[in-house]
Amino acid sequence: MSSKAPVIIVALDFASAQEALRLAERLDPKDCRVKVGLELFTEAGPEIIRDLKRSGLEVFLDLKFHDIPHTVARACARACELGVWMLNVHALGGPRMLKAAREAVAPGTAALIGVTVLTSHSADELALLGLGDPLSRTQQLAASCREVGLDGVVCSPHEAALLRATHGPDFVLVTPGIRSSGSAQDDQRRTMGIGEALRAGAHHLVIGRPITAAPNPQAALEACLAEVRSSTLGKKKEDKTC
Repeated sequence: MSSKAPVIIVALDFASAQEALRLAERLDPKDCRVKVGLELFTEAGPEIIRDLKRSGLEVFLDLKFHDIPHTVARACARACELGVWMLNVHALGGPRMLKAAREAVAPGTAALIGVTVLTSHSADELALLGLGDPLSRTQQLAASCREVGLDGVVCSPHEAALLRATHGPDFVLVTPGIRSSGSAQDDQRRTMGIGEALRAGAHHLVIGRPITAAPNPQAALEACLAEVRSSTLGKKKEDKTC
């Protein structure tokens, strides 16, 4: 199980299995992985994971498990039985829940990451919830995930640089709210472009509508990959001059 490549995770945020599978058929599995979230999983159930795997795609199961430790551990174990590449739990569940999840997911079976602060939240909304500012809360939650041995976290690209500096190159950072050049912000609040996110230290970029709503999703994916390559080459040139 590799947690580092390919870089782009395409968010299959559809209301039905048919829509998701039609889109998946238009993507080259070597170019991306795919994310299945709450809406699609609730409608289609575990079979959507099996169908996507049969098409050659690796699946990030984005259900943000958050419950008592025993329940979360059992849910994580069942997800691993489905053969997902990556799954997540909500870091606000606390250290005991995170530890139970880690014990349920054997190293090498699936990447296990924690959700810190949703990218849809603004700083004002977090303050109203009593969660403080996004950066400090993300730092705290990421540290809890690292302490119990999770593989990484989901975070806003705006917190990626600090987390990368704090936790080193092997702590996986998955960043939603990524937008390709010229795409709309939609319902995300703390967004960032592809090159910016990679330079900040993100490993995986979750991209939805800029690819899934495009007339040619594979072409849109390839355009995003071109931005990835351009950013990677630029970063290497910067490193050589330092």
